[in-house]
Amino acid sequence: MTDPQLLRRWRLALGRYAERALPSSELSGADLRADRALDYLYAREMEKRGLRRGKQGGGMGGSLDPTRLTPLGWLGELRDLFPQSVYETVQAHAIDNLGMSELLSDPAVLDALEPNRDLLKALIAFKGAANPAAREKIREVTRKVVEEILRQLRPRVEAALAGKPNRFRRSQLKSMKNFAWRETIRDNLKNWDSERGRIVADRLRFHGRSRRRLPWTIILCVDQSGSMLSSTIYAAVMASILTALPSVEVKLVVFDTAIVDLSSEAHDPVEVLMSVQLGGGTNIGAATEYCEGLVSQPTRTIFVLISDFEEGAPVGRLLAAVRRMASARITMLGLGALSDDAAPVYDRRMAERLAGCGMEIAALTPDRFAEWIGARIA
Repeated sequence: MTDPQLLRRWRLALGRYAERALPSSELSGADLRADRALDYLYAREMEKRGLRRGKQGGGMGGSLDPTRLTPLGWLGELRDLFPQSVYETVQAHAIDNLGMSELLSDPAVLDALEPNRDLLKALIAFKGAANPAAREKIREVTRKVVEEILRQLRPRVEAALAGKPNRFRRSQLKSMKNFAWRETIRDNLKNWDSERGRIVADRLRFHGRSRRRLPWTIILCVDQSGSMLSSTIYAAVMASILTALPSVEVKLVVFDTAIVDLSSEAHDPVEVLMSVQLGGGTNIGAATEYCEGLVSQPTRTIFVLISDFEEGAPVGRLLAAVRRMASARITMLGLGALSDDAAPVYDRRMAERLAGCGMEIAALTPDRFAEWIGARIA
């Protein structure tokens, strides 16, 4: 006997194109609505492959006609019918994978979208084609998502960049990073519990941290080609966090075949993201040379190239610039692109050539990147 739940799931996965084998007449009211909502989006992809959107297998096909839904009504259906995680996934498919641009051209629809990182990526990619009203809504959504990323990331970054532990200073900030275990044991020896064979610590000690006083310059050189969108978002957020640190000057440069210096906007990640223009070719060598010209104190400068290392121009210019910067004792990091699931996605052969010229290569999440910077400027 066939499992009804299994048939239901197959029908919702295959949609109206399975009408003959799995008729919609066997679906309940809620499942019929879900079938219709999913068909509104995914039938578009099937149509691109040459399958017609007309009735399939009888009269019930008419009840699934996607033209009866509007984008705003469709979003409402999704929100009513599916859990939040499913709603966000389908929304992301609509905008990113299936090019449902009508969702982004109507300010009322933009208001109904759920702000999240997938939506932010789609909006940044689309903003150049948006009308003025939609562009303002895109800015609002961008700010909401950026503020959430900042809320999660800023404490970890600031902790990583707080300075070296100083055992001669005490701190009221209770964190494992500052835990002074030797001092804690010494101060609690009187609390030795002989029966249990352990110290009962009622006075925990924490080190303070030395504050950095000498100035550092951090140059973030960000590849804004289409494949780098996730990295561009995090680079903009990191730049804003770094600009708030004492004794740190941040230079922010984005590039494809053109170079745009956004250093004056580095404190505002929303302005940065609204300024980037994704796509086009890639000339990493020209951007690296430009950043080389921004260096005034080589030994107190960190140059960070955030890229997939897919150089579109002859590589000699790039390699020569990296060698010169290495000779000048500039600290360099090539930060390779990461996929959404944190897997490295960059040209490893090019990365090896850059490493051979004196650039350290890594693929780091933002908090690990902050730890890497903190270790260099401590």
